Amino acid sequence: MTEVVALALGSTPIQELPEVLWPAFVDSLVMTGASFALSVIIGVPLALLLVVTAPDGLRPSRVTNAVLGWVINVGRSLPFIILLIALIPVTRLLVGTAIGVAGALVPLTVGGAAYFARLAEAAIREVPRDVVDVALASGSTLLQTTRKVLLPEALPGLLSAATVLAVGTLAFSAMAGAVGAGGLGDLAIAYGYLRFDNTVMFATVILLVLIVQAIQISGDFAVRLASAHR
Repeated sequence: MTEVVALALGSTPIQELPEVLWPAFVDSLVMTGASFALSVIIGVPLALLLVVTAPDGLRPSRVTNAVLGWVINVGRSLPFIILLIALIPVTRLLVGTAIGVAGALVPLTVGGAAYFARLAEAAIREVPRDVVDVALASGSTLLQTTRKVLLPEALPGLLSAATVLAVGTLAFSAMAGAVGAGGLGDLAIAYGYLRFDNTVMFATVILLVLIVQAIQISGDFAVRLASAHR
């Protein structure tokens, strides 16, 4: 009887939710995890370059800093849905498709790297200059100072920034569902919006909230751990 009522209302029976949600959940985790990792790998060097080449940096370079800052700002200034569409030719060139999980990775990484670069820059700038000066006075090279002083001292801030990035990447991956990228966003649009399936819609919302809570709790724990061992 419950199934008949659910079908009549256009809603998915509750017992079928795992079968519907699981593939979308996996797609969202793949998109979020892969693009998050790539964004951090690209974003940290960009942030270090911004800090090092700043007017008060270790190797000031006005041109390099200005050009790099402009490129990063372009990546941050475009709303994600516009960035996703604008990068379709590049995405097709790099991964061979502009749809599905693979098609979402390029815009997610570009937007995420630019976003994280600015967050990481702020975290690295919080490192006291006298700590850096002591390392330089001890004979450390620029690379050694960066690897052994700047990054370790900025680690709590970088982990906090990475937590923000992870949550933002999950939100962007859900938005990518609007153009058929798959994942929970695509599921919410296909079932919750187009089919008026409130059961799937509410389940998707609850699942996204739980994922965000898990990311935030894990990130906060990592920050406390890094602060305690600094």
